[in-house]
Formats: sequence, C-alpha cells, structure tokens
Amino acid sequence: MSDVIKLLPDSVANQIAAGEVIQRPASVIKELVENAIDAQATHVQIILKDSGRTLIQIIDDGVGMSETDARLAFERHSTSKIRNAEDLFSLHTMGFRGEALASIAAISQVELRTRRRDAQLGTRLLITASHCESQEPDMCPVGSNFMIKNIFFNVPARRRFLKSNQVELSNIVKEFEKLALVNYSVEFTLIHNDNVMYKLMKGTFRQRIAALMGNSIDQQLLPVDIDTSLAKIQGYIGKPENARKRNALQFMFVNGRFMRHPYFHKAVMSAYEQLIPEGEQPNYFLRFDVDPQAIDVNIHPTKTEIKFEDEMPIWQILAAGVKETLGRFSEVPSIDFDTQDAPAIPAYSGNVEVHRPEIEVDSTYNPFKAQGGSSAAPQRPRSASGQAMSNWDELYANFERKKRESSGQQEGTLPFDNQAEPDAAAEQPKVTAGGVQTAYLQLKGRYILSPAKSGLMVIDQHRAHVRILFDRYIGRIHSGYMSSQAILFPEVMHLSPSQAVALEGLLPEMEKMGFSLSRMSGNDWTVNAVPAGLDGVDTSAMVQQIIESVDNGGMPLKKRILEHLALTVARAAAIPVGRTLMQEEMEIIVADLLRLPEPNYTPDGKTIIQVIPIDHISKMF
Repeated sequence: MSDVIKLLPDSVANQIAAGEVIQRPASVIKELVENAIDAQATHVQIILKDSGRTLIQIIDDGVGMSETDARLAFERHSTSKIRNAEDLFSLHTMGFRGEALASIAAISQVELRTRRRDAQLGTRLLITASHCESQEPDMCPVGSNFMIKNIFFNVPARRRFLKSNQVELSNIVKEFEKLALVNYSVEFTLIHNDNVMYKLMKGTFRQRIAALMGNSIDQQLLPVDIDTSLAKIQGYIGKPENARKRNALQFMFVNGRFMRHPYFHKAVMSAYEQLIPEGEQPNYFLRFDVDPQAIDVNIHPTKTEIKFEDEMPIWQILAAGVKETLGRFSEVPSIDFDTQDAPAIPAYSGNVEVHRPEIEVDSTYNPFKAQGGSSAAPQRPRSASGQAMSNWDELYANFERKKRESSGQQEGTLPFDNQAEPDAAAEQPKVTAGGVQTAYLQLKGRYILSPAKSGLMVIDQHRAHVRILFDRYIGRIHSGYMSSQAILFPEVMHLSPSQAVALEGLLPEMEKMGFSLSRMSGNDWTVNAVPAGLDGVDTSAMVQQIIESVDNGGMPLKKRILEHLALTVARAAAIPVGRTLMQEEMEIIVADLLRLPEPNYTPDGKTIIQVIPIDHISKMF
C-alpha cells in the first residue's frame, strides 16, 4: 500500500492560514497598519477602492525594507520581530508570527514598493497568489507602499462571503478606529473612493478620542490614572448619564494592542452598579501597560484575546480605580429614597438635638398664633430632658381644616365618604376585557393594572406601546402605504464617519419607512421627514439610535432589515417609562394591545402581560 500522507505545497498552506488570519478587507488593513507601526512610521495613509474589494493601499514612512527582506517577508514564518521561543514572552511589537503577508499574498495580487533610508534605490515586487512574478529596482520614497488588489480573486467562495460595500466599509472603519485610537502619536489618513474620511493629526489620547468619536464626547469623559507595580491603567470612562443601550464605545488596549477581555469588562461594570439602568453600557477608553512577560497574546489568530498572569489583582485594581474616578468627580449620585406612598415616620430626637429646616407657609395663616391675638409664636414646650418638641399634630390638623374649607366640605365629613364626591366612581371609564368591566390603575408610571377573570392583569406600558407601534409600521410597509410627515425646520445631524457610512447603507430601507434624509457636506445630514405619527419625538436622536442598532457583525438579513428598523423606531417613539397616563390613554393602549395577534410578547421576545392568579393573591392573606 502506497503512502497517503503528503506535505502540502506552500501556496495551499498559505491559503489555509489566510482562512484564519484574513477574514475580510478589514483584516488586511489591521495586519498592514500594525506592520507600519512596528516599522516606526509617523504617518500612515490608507487608500481604498470599493470598500477594499478592488484596492487596499497602505503607505507608511517607516524604516522600509531591503531587496532581500522584501522578498523574504512574503514567506511563511518569516519575521523580524522574534528570534527564538523566549521572545514570545517579551513581545514589544504588534506582529510576530510571520503569517500575515504570506496569507495576504495567497489570496490577492500584491505590489510592494519599499526603500530603506540608507539606500539610494528601493525595490518593486509583484506577487500573485503566492507566486512571485517580478522584482526590480525602483525609485520610491523611504518606507513601504503596499497595494493589495482583488482580494479573494482566487477563492470565489470567500469573495461571495463578503457583505455589501457599506457593511465592509463599516467594518474597516471600526478596525481603523481601534488602530488609530491607541497610536495617537501617529498621523493617519483614510481615503475611500477619493473621499477623505479621516485625517488625524498627532495629539493626546483625549484629542484622538474626540477626533474619531466626535467633539461632543469630550464633555462626557472622566480621566482614569492608576499606577501600581502590576499594571499602569490610564484613559477615560464615560459619565453614567451617557451610557448606551447598545453599541457603547468600549475600548481596552494592552501595551498598544486592542484586546477583548470580558473579565475586565465586568470590573468596569461593577463600578457602575446602581448608577446606570439595567441593560445599558458605559463608554470607556482604557490603556493597560504591563510587563510583556506577564501576558500571553499568542492564544488567538487575531491576537485580540489576551491572557494575563495576574488577572484577579488587576481586576480589583481596575474596579477600585473606576469607582474612585466616579466618586472623585461627583458622578456617584446621592441616595434617592422612594417616598411615594411611604408612611410618615416621626422623628425622635432622644439625646441628640435635631435641626429641621424652616417650613414656609402662607403669610395669612399662622398655626402658632396666640389666643390673645398676638402673632408671635409661643415658646415650644420642652420635654423633661430639655429638647424642643414640635406640635406636629396641631399643625397637621390646621392644614386639614384649611383643606376642607377650601373644598367646601363640612368639618364632620369623612375623607372617604361617598357624599364627598358622589360621581367619582361613575366618572371612571368602564371597558370590557374578557367579559369583566374594568377601570385601569397605573403603578409607578410603568405598569397598567386591571382585574381579569383569573386574577390581576399587569401590563408593561412601554413594551405594550412598542408592540402596537411595531405591528402598525409593519402593516403599513407590507401594504405599500407608509406616509411621511415633513418637518417644518429640518434637523441637522453631525455624524461621525462610521455613522455616516452605516446611514448610507440604511437609506433605501429608511425611505421605505417614510424617512427623508439628505447629505449636506462631509458627515452632516438633515432629517427632512419622518414616518407619520411620530409627534413629539426627537427625530435626530431617533435616527442616530437606528444607526447604532446596526450590530458589529453587519446589518440583519436583507429581508429583515425593515422589521429591524421598525422595531427601533417603535422603541424610540413608544411611551417612555415613568410617564403618567390618563384613563383614556390606558384604555386605548389595552384595547389596541389585546386586538393584536401576539399581545403577550414584544417583537424581540420580552414579556408584556403577566397575570397574577387569584389563588396567589388569596394566599397572601
């Protein structure tokens, strides 16, 4: 029997490696820009055509390469970053495996022009699908100029896997933000289809954050500065009131490398407990400087998962540092007790004198007026221990008397006597729900209570309105009727480049829903019209909320984009939690909800209606 195990050719091995390292055009940009940073570049220019499908060009002013190095750089496991296995545990560079250039060359057409500073001539190298076509001397600037053309041209299945140009460009911008944020001492330029999207100058970390995320974020940042023997943590965290429900700006870097670390993320979230609503996420931009020997970056092909030797102590340091920052800048709110419907608790002074604030009352009424007509308040009686006592019973009785006189009640009338308001019960609107006549009550500005046959029905008013609006929008879309409501004074939105890219991809579906948006100049847009029925809604904030609803992995499937947008619009336009409703409003909401085919759950699966059985209520008593 002949041998069956064969050694794969380098071209095949490179394509296999490319499946892990190069997933989309954004991966090419990440690898090449990191190489430019390792080459001590002070300016990096990125030029794209068709979101990287046709061309990805990376130009840097780094140290460049010699003729031999340029050719050897495209071989597998060839690198200038490490020499032996021990170097893996003391990395000071972004790259080290020697797989990126070989993987890129295996699935594209590459042209490289590079020159070292001490050389008179550079070199020009052409490689197609791992095959070197030519190499010749060339007059070129110092540094490196990579041109990656027709990515995945020889892997049709991978090329078909790519999303639309807007989605791929959005992924490129997200990758660019990670690289540009931490390398704030390097100038960056990003050009797409001859349009300059970013031009970032050297500056501080805070200036780079504002340049990428918008100047408005500068007022939302609180500085973090922690210096210990295990780690040095610097950066900024967002104020609690600026937390987001989705797509929060959350960036962590270790030794200049972007990382995803759920454990450290929980440390930050623990500091925000009781400060932000459940389900919201704070913004943060944090840089960790640790001993390279205390971390391992060689556990994932993309090098974004980092293993720390001292995770638990650093977790505690991070959590304590974020809490200290929030407290130092008075972002921890004072305790706000819920006093609604709370019983009155009398204050007892004991042996400690209690200082109470002065109470302002009507100048025409003085509860302490002396019987002889003097308006001077008598001395307060003192207890045996000598502490002042307040005659609160007398004060309360006088207030009650004034209240009864103003409402025309007799002094002997009881507060809950039916004769006081004979038609109060009759004025409550009566509706039929399941054969039972009900009057609705609102609890804490969030829940609608109504008796039902089997017990007490509790409805979340916000979720109920979301369900109603969602079904209404979807019905209009499917029927082909979606009217628009023009805005008298169009609202101007100042978007970041990444938001502008996402909005361009959403425009066709948003227009079907009744939106009308137009681009002014740069990344400024105007909202000219919105779907009819969205009165009193902040349209600019709603559009930005729709943009943020696009997940990091791209938009939903094409057939579900309209439903995705309809849900986002419904959430933005729905009755907010905490709003007090009139009986008529509660009646309309419940009636509209119960007419729907799926009234029990929101489109994303959250519960709307709960019924407390009468047996459970009986057991309480």
